[in-house]
Amino acid sequence: MTPQLTLTVILLLYVTNTLAHWNYDRLIVNGQPIGSSYQYVRQTNNSNSPLQQVNSTDMRCNSGAASGTSLGTQTYTVKAGDELGFAVKSTFGHPGPQQVYLSRAPGSAAGYDGSGDWARIYSLTTSSNASAGASDGVLKWATHKAQTFRFNLPAETPSGEYLLRAEGLALHAAQKVNGAQFYIACAQIKVIGKGSEVVGPMVRFPGVYEWDTPGVLISGFWSKIENYTAPGPKMWPEGREEEHVLVGDRKQ
Repeated sequence: MTPQLTLTVILLLYVTNTLAHWNYDRLIVNGQPIGSSYQYVRQTNNSNSPLQQVNSTDMRCNSGAASGTSLGTQTYTVKAGDELGFAVKSTFGHPGPQQVYLSRAPGSAAGYDGSGDWARIYSLTTSSNASAGASDGVLKWATHKAQTFRFNLPAETPSGEYLLRAEGLALHAAQKVNGAQFYIACAQIKVIGKGSEVVGPMVRFPGVYEWDTPGVLISGFWSKIENYTAPGPKMWPEGREEEHVLVGDRKQ
């Protein structure tokens, strides 16, 4: 292979891999994208690169996104029980689950660095419904060609300002140590609600995941995994079920 051809192959591999990465850039409320790109979602400073060191404080809201105040990120008011979601800049390009965590700010959401407690409120591993296409009965990873994803903010959520953390976990290299790729972003929301239930169980970032946590590290190549459960604590509210399917066929 000539040096020129070798360089071309390397560049093509780099571009293909980069195009498979993604960002979350817009908040969705009751089916409608709200505002402009990064108006209510903190913008990172690492382009669309993944996080792979689970013990980094970047696992909270991603690199460069510890403060919404410094970024000028605005906070959007929602009601407890609203359907929320995130729009994806480009589309998901790697197989894996999609999860959401919620953390109440001690003051304003904009000034909160995410160092407090987080509850897991949504988890989807596989589904027969593609967000950008009709249901065809074929099980797909939650991240499969998705341009948006939506979920319900628990009706039990107490009033206050929160960080809403989207987490996509790409598994295409997760059979290797530190091979799992996390794609993360935090939206800032103010919740109006009457919830009085204690939120929990609570976890912190970093801390909830280790490199060998089941679901972060998988036992073999992703397309051969037949029984996958996403990592994380029990869902809140109690009894809220993870939306996942045991997969017996090759995932798309």
